[in-house]
Amino acid sequence: MFPRRRAACRLAPWLAAAALLAGHASATEGAMGRSITGMQITSYAGIVPPEPGFQWTLGYVSYDGRLGASREAPIAGQVALGLEADVDLFSATGVYVWPTGEGRWNYASMLTVPYIMPDVTATLAVGDIRRQVQDSASGLFDLYFAPVIASYHVSQVEHWSFGLYVYAPTADYDPNRLANPGLNVWTVSPGVGYTHLFQNGTLEFSALGAVDWYSKNDDTDYKNGLVWRLDALLVKRTASGWGFGGVGGWIQQLQDDSGPTADRLDGFRGRSFGLGPVLTYGKKWQDGAHLDLSLRYVKEFGVERRFEGEPLLVSASFGF
Repeated sequence: MFPRRRAACRLAPWLAAAALLAGHASATEGAMGRSITGMQITSYAGIVPPEPGFQWTLGYVSYDGRLGASREAPIAGQVALGLEADVDLFSATGVYVWPTGEGRWNYASMLTVPYIMPDVTATLAVGDIRRQVQDSASGLFDLYFAPVIASYHVSQVEHWSFGLYVYAPTADYDPNRLANPGLNVWTVSPGVGYTHLFQNGTLEFSALGAVDWYSKNDDTDYKNGLVWRLDALLVKRTASGWGFGGVGGWIQQLQDDSGPTADRLDGFRGRSFGLGPVLTYGKKWQDGAHLDLSLRYVKEFGVERRFEGEPLLVSASFGF
C-alpha cells in the first residue's frame, strides 16, 4: 500500500545533525541554536512505513558560518563583536519501526548519537580594547531522541507524521569556553511532517514544520526564545535510482531571548532563509535490504542575528 522506501529511517536523523552544530553559539545564545536552515527536512518526512524493524543512518554535516564584526552576539556569558564557526558533525541514528502492520497509523522511535568538532573564533571587547580569541573542542554532542513518531496515511500518495523530538544536555559544557561539545540546555521540538507523491510516486514533495522550546542555561543566565522553522523538499527520482531536486528552509524566532546579556542585545531575535540543490541515490535488493544516499547543499540568505553560511550534508541510510 505504501512506498517501500523505508522512509522512517529518514524522518529524523538530520534534525539531530542540525542540532549538533550549535555547540557555541537562532538568534539564540551563540547565534545558531538547534537548527540550521534547510537541514531539518528529510525524504518522505511524512511517512513511517508499515514494515517493522530497525533502520540506520550515518551522517556528516560541514558548516562554516559567520556573523560579521559589526554585529554583537552572546557567547560564553559575554558579548562578542563578530563570530566565526567551523563545525564538523558526525552522527549515527537508529530508528525502530513498531510492528503495527498495515493500516492508517504506523509508529516509530528514534535515537541519535552525535560527535562534534567545533572551531570558534570571536572578537571580544573590553572597553576600547578588542582582541580576537579562538577555541576548539571535540567530543560527543547532546543526545537526540524521539520517543514516538506517528504517521497517518491519508491515501497511498498523501501522508502526515507527528513527532516529539528531544535534545538532552548530556555533553560536556564549560561556560568559560567559546567552543563546547554541548549546549547545556534541554530542547523540546514538536514537529509535523507532510509528504505527497506525484507521477506514480517518482516525484516527491515533503515539508516539515516544528517549534523549538529551550530551557534556561543556568551557567550563563541565558534563555533562548521560541523558534519556529519550516523546511520543504522537492525530489524527482528516476528508474536508475538517482534523484535530483531542491530544498528550502525558513527559521524565524518568535520570542526575544531573555537574561542580562540578551537584554543588552535587545532580545537578540533572529531569522534566516536558505535554498539549495539535493542529489539522492537509492538501491534495493530482492532480500529486502536497501541503501539510500543523499547529498545536500544550502546557501543561507536574508539572515538576521544568526550565523550565515553554506551547510553541506551527506548521509547514508540502510536496513536489512
